[in-house]
Amino acid sequence: MSGTRKLGKPTAARVSMIRGMVTYLIENGSVETTLSRAKEVRIMADKMITLGKTNTLASRRQALSYITKEEVVKKLFDEVAPQYAERNGGYTAIYKLGPRRGDAAEMALIKLV
Repeated sequence: MSGTRKLGKPTAARVSMIRGMVTYLIENGSVETTLSRAKEVRIMADKMITLGKTNTLASRRQALSYITKEEVVKKLFDEVAPQYAERNGGYTAIYKLGPRRGDAAEMALIKLV
């Protein structure tokens, strides 16, 4: 469903990690992570916000099947998605933060615009 990056993890672990990060992003508005993970999270977060814009029972159930917390889905449909009603995509922004101290991985901050 998301991009083609494997992120050095088996499929189940990768999907679970991205689901958790998308949930956290919608809940808090921003996530600090590595650049490649941020690019993967952006893909799915944009899809979830697009689902939230339709606001039907079917789209709510689809979002519930991906996002791990019910209260985050409620926030997505009631607060986050209506903010982007006039916007056609590009709901997130990625800011590069520089290398991480321990292993020099490129860090990034992904935020809702």
